Amino acid sequence: MTSEQHNEQSPQRPPERPPGRTPEQTPGQLPTVTYAFAVCRRCDPAALAGLPGLDDAAPVRTLAAGPLTAVVQDVSAVDFAEDALRQRLTDRDELERCARAHHEVIMAASAVTPTVPLPFATLYLGDARARAALREKEESFLAALGRFNGRVEWGVKVYTAPAPPASSPAPPAGTAPGTAPGVAPGTTPGVAAGNGRAYLDRVRSRHQVREQHQNDALQAAERVDAVVRGLAVAARRLRPHGVEVTGAHRTHVLNAAYLIDSARESELRAALEDMRREETAVQIELSGPWAPYSFADGPDGGVPR
Repeated sequence: MTSEQHNEQSPQRPPERPPGRTPEQTPGQLPTVTYAFAVCRRCDPAALAGLPGLDDAAPVRTLAAGPLTAVVQDVSAVDFAEDALRQRLTDRDELERCARAHHEVIMAASAVTPTVPLPFATLYLGDARARAALREKEESFLAALGRFNGRVEWGVKVYTAPAPPASSPAPPAGTAPGTAPGVAPGTTPGVAAGNGRAYLDRVRSRHQVREQHQNDALQAAERVDAVVRGLAVAARRLRPHGVEVTGAHRTHVLNAAYLIDSARESELRAALEDMRREETAVQIELSGPWAPYSFADGPDGGVPR
């Protein structure tokens, strides 16, 4: 996922209680818990065939509960116990593997049917508990699935374009190294003061150019957001990335997700191409289409947790 994508995972949740043998398991069988990836109405199991999921010891499968179907997998109760899960999340490589596997299953389901993605590490003690959870939120899930029908999520990121190179302001003439502007040895007070003021003016001017560049980028980002919102049925602002992700050469000024009718993809792409030509102060990136991650738990048609 991106993640960037998409940018922005839901909080991880440990198993509901310390793992033990569930009613579905037979004596001698290693204890498992039910890991839930997503919820849909119906999902063709063939779309999930061959997916390793989180643990390739058991297949990714569907679990029916009335009008709803969960996409699930049996995983080791020991490996997904609270302490083991916490340790796994501190291992960057393992966390990335699990996050990618979670995303892969959700995207496979959403490719064939409207899907509500569930947060990473949504665990139940067994199928019975998973079905009970679906029944408890059946109305909300059905409303979200209706809202997601024929729609996908797109991500738009806007960054400041690299500023024109600017040389550092030269110190005033006659200023010796390590000497404050305006008090250089061998210069008259009037001349030194004039040179010092010119130096400070250049510093202020450079600062004003940077500030104006940032303001231009912020205003451009708002115009981009307004255009894409005009095509969307729902939108959500996400937290911009810091320099550890973007690098020091540009600033992230807009990170947003939009729920858009699938039929409007070409319209979206054309609109952003026009914006790229018009908004030279920024760089515009489009990602997607994604399952509606950013709208699965919020007021814009998502499922309240």
